[in-house]
This record gives sequence, structure tokens and C-alpha cells, in this order.
Amino acid sequence: MTTEAELLAVGDIMVHSPQLPGYYDAVAKSYDFTPWFRMVKPILSQGDWVVANLETPIAGADLKYSGYPRFNAPNALADALVDAGFGLVSTANNHALDRGYAGVQRTLNNVRAVGLIPFGTSESLYDSQRLVIVEKNGIKLGFLSYTYGTNGIPIPEGKEYSVNLISLPKIQGDIAKLKAAGADAIAVSLHFGVEYQRMPNDEQKTLARSVIEAGADIILGSHPHVIQPYETIEVDDPEAEGGKREGFVIYSMGNFISNQKEEWKDVGVILHLKLTKTVWPDGRTDTVWSDVETTPTWVNQRVAGETKRYTIVPLEQALADKASKEWTSAEYAKMNSYLNAISLHLKRLSSPDAG
Repeated sequence: MTTEAELLAVGDIMVHSPQLPGYYDAVAKSYDFTPWFRMVKPILSQGDWVVANLETPIAGADLKYSGYPRFNAPNALADALVDAGFGLVSTANNHALDRGYAGVQRTLNNVRAVGLIPFGTSESLYDSQRLVIVEKNGIKLGFLSYTYGTNGIPIPEGKEYSVNLISLPKIQGDIAKLKAAGADAIAVSLHFGVEYQRMPNDEQKTLARSVIEAGADIILGSHPHVIQPYETIEVDDPEAEGGKREGFVIYSMGNFISNQKEEWKDVGVILHLKLTKTVWPDGRTDTVWSDVETTPTWVNQRVAGETKRYTIVPLEQALADKASKEWTSAEYAKMNSYLNAISLHLKRLSSPDAG
């Protein structure tokens, strides 16, 4: 018997200060960020597991909304993510402690309140021991998340559990726990690398290989705020057929939504991966990933009066629908240039012809 399910993943969800004013309703005294996602919502709705890197606390108005360098976004962001089709958010990143431990707690409570599943931060020791395994179509996919650091903000003493830091022994142990709990496959979100570098460094490559050797199947990278390529990594695995196993890593999925512009900071990618589980007559199971696809995206920014308006544009789909004339000729030209460049760049590690 064989079953299939699709994983969709995107990079950084960021809310800089200029993103707020245009989405505030002064009468209702509330925000609505759903317009950001209107063009990608139909794509995201096709996924079974739909994951984003939530790179801002959602910690309440009393802790003041702000953008860089210490973020805090309105609760409406969580509502918009659910409306767009997201089901899980990775919360271990360098901005996890921007509002301190209280921000970690509140973010977890606020995303859980709307049905999102967070992974990577914890509000208690007990909470840190929970295993995030989400079953779709009979396939149990485990999720883990770790960050290189927290921008120099110390993790509170006695609350080391609050943010998962990258530690290979910890990652190895956590993967073993998920496998023991019945996970068919494991996706690990790694917040690593160097900001604005378009290619992964040796440290990223070494860590990715070690994490796949530890049993991970998929690595979802973030932090550079620009897209870095993906590749397949083959490792030794005595339990696998032929003694080898392949893992997939995308080193950075870029910014999905932010106020950053130019120099590849206003583009991202929706990653599509198919997972297939086979149950053999003798009870053995085998779960593999395949059919890597990518949907490059661009954050269109327009000034409307004194405010900015943002739309995440799926490039290929928008260009195919030029008859709608939603965008200017200059914007269409930019989209075309971005689409071609991103598509080539994503394959730079896996295709000798990609440049």
C-alpha cells in the first residue's frame, strides 16, 4: 500500500515597521495582513504540511509593536498565516528573544490559539519535551527547529529550554526520539549561515550533512534573507536499501514577506516536496521524498498615499496571467528577470549547467 502527501515550506515571515500602517483599521482598531498572501493562498492550499519560519515574536500590543532590530508583530499576523494556509511555524531563530522570555511564551500561546503548530521554542521544560509529529494521509512527519543564536540576547538562566540552539548532539538525540515515537520522516529547520550571502558556506554544508547522517530527511534553511540553492546529500545508512540514503537540503528559502528590497532580499521561494510511504506485506514501511518543485516569489511594494502596500507575487503564475494587467510593464519585466535568475540559482549546487 502506498500513500502520498505534500510538504510546502517558505522562508522568513518578517514584519518591519513600514508594513504596519497600511493594514490598520482605525475604526475597528485592528490589523488585517491577509492581503499580503492573496496571490499565494491558492498555492499554499495545495499542501498537506505547510511551514513557515516565523521571524518575529507575536507578543501583544502592551510590549509595543516594532520592526528591526527587535521585532514584535500584532496577533493579526497569526490569523493571516492560518488564513493563507499555513499549519506549522518554526520559531527558533535569532529574533526569538526580541521580547524576552515573555515574548517566547506569548508567541507560543498566540499561534497555538489560532491553530498553528509551533516548533523550536518552548514555554516550559515540560513543553520542550513535546514531540511535533503531524500525520497526513497516513504519513507521520516529524519537525525540529534550531538557531545559531539569539542576537546576543542571553537565554534566561534556568530556561535554557526556551530556544533550541544548534547543537549536533541535541539534534541527534531529538531525531532519535522522533524516530522512536514513530515518525516516518523528519524535517529539520536550521537557522544558519551568513546574512545576504547567496551561497552556503562550508559550515552550513558540514552541518547539513551531519544532520542528514543523524537521520533527518529534509533540511529547511533560513537566516540569510536571500535564496540559497538546494541539493541532495547522499549518506551511508546501513538500514537503507543499498546502504545509502538521500537527504534534501535547501540552505535558505529567502524572505517570504518583509520590507527589505533589492539585492535579492525581496524574493523567496515556496518549496514543494512529495513524500511517499509504502507499507510492505511483511509490515515494513519505507518513506521517501521526491518531486522537488519550487515556486519563486517576489514581494511587490507600492506606495499608496502615505502608506506602503505589499503583495507576495508567485512569479510564474503572475507572468502567465499578464492579460490581467495587474502590474506595470516595468514590474512584469522585473518579475521575468527575477524568475529566470532564481530558477537557475536554486540549482547551482545540483546542476553543472546552472552557472
